Amino acid sequence: QLQLVESGGGLVQPGGSLRLSCVASGFSLDVYTIGWFRQAPGKEREWVSCASSSGRRTNYADSVKGRFTISRDNAKNTVYLQMNSLKPEDTGIYYCAASPYVAAGPLPAEEYDYWGRGTQVTVSS
Repeated sequence: QLQLVESGGGLVQPGGSLRLSCVASGFSLDVYTIGWFRQAPGKEREWVSCASSSGRRTNYADSVKGRFTISRDNAKNTVYLQMNSLKPEDTGIYYCAASPYVAAGPLPAEEYDYWGRGTQVTVSS
């Protein structure tokens, strides 16, 4: 069974940090572009970040640039999203996704074949 499972979400105060993990089972992540998306209550899903299969090329949405870092450990079949200086507007369900396509910039959500079920991140005092 091919699946992605996110973890690491939770409740954190503004200015705090969380590290999300995305573990793949049933397939190897090392040939896939990995993306992180999020969806806030009542809002459309939005792209947050992505990393190439090697991890050498990364992209970030302007809203998280300088605060979030995507990384991957292909030996562990895991991708991470380190989130620092969290803001209330970062609240939402965070999803990881895997795409077989390669692009210099962000891929649209439709280009991702595998999705996790998400992990809740709540930033509130």
